[in-house]
Amino acid sequence: MTLPSDLQPAERDPKRLRRTAWILVAIMVVGGILVLKAYQNRAIDRADDTRPSVVHRIRKERDLRVLRQDGSTADLFDLRGKVWVVHALSLRDSDAARRSLAVMQRLAASHAGNEGFRLVTLVIDPPADPAEAAGRLHGLAEAQGMRLPQWWVATNEAATLHKFIKSELKSSRHPHEEDGRWVYDTSVMLIDRAGHLRRAVVPQKRGGPPYVAVFDFDQAAEWDARGVKTGTGLSNETQLEVLLSDTIDILIAETPDFQ
Repeated sequence: MTLPSDLQPAERDPKRLRRTAWILVAIMVVGGILVLKAYQNRAIDRADDTRPSVVHRIRKERDLRVLRQDGSTADLFDLRGKVWVVHALSLRDSDAARRSLAVMQRLAASHAGNEGFRLVTLVIDPPADPAEAAGRLHGLAEAQGMRLPQWWVATNEAATLHKFIKSELKSSRHPHEEDGRWVYDTSVMLIDRAGHLRRAVVPQKRGGPPYVAVFDFDQAAEWDARGVKTGTGLSNETQLEVLLSDTIDILIAETPDFQ
């Protein structure tokens, strides 16, 4: 393409360029202020929001079939429509889960007869033989007073179970053996009636985004040992258990979203 022979270079007007630049700077400043104000308003709105936080959703295609203490098999998806709590436990190193187990036992007592609530203990180190595994689950259940249908004591092939705990229950560590003992997340996980993994939300007294609490009673005990105060007059362990119980009540009363 041939350009016209009478074309002249455009004249640059420094005043107009400076004016345009200042206009752009003003737009950026005003836009930044509006974005910051919107963020602050959102933070204020969320500061008093105590609705349990949704972390993840366990879907049917990612379900886990388990062997239970009575020798029967069931799917965790069968618990859909109920609020349930779940924790991991090692047959060999059960003492690691003693705090969460004690919490589970108190929940079983306080929710006795509540058909909308269930408990699940997942045994991470079952014997390879299914008959032997069922026997060990039954023995554990009898010793700890874990009764069906309220409380499932359940397991699966170790690798499958460990993957589910890590990917679907979002545990802080993958169950594994270390120096001859099992290392695993002993937190209590809370699932709502639509299969959502939920955590408690605690508003901050000084403002700002609320704290999302994991029900990790070993961590709470560590905070107590370090002298960390809750500001409520309760120990961190006790306060966390109250928070768990309150969150369960909220979820039981909540209309589930099955979408």
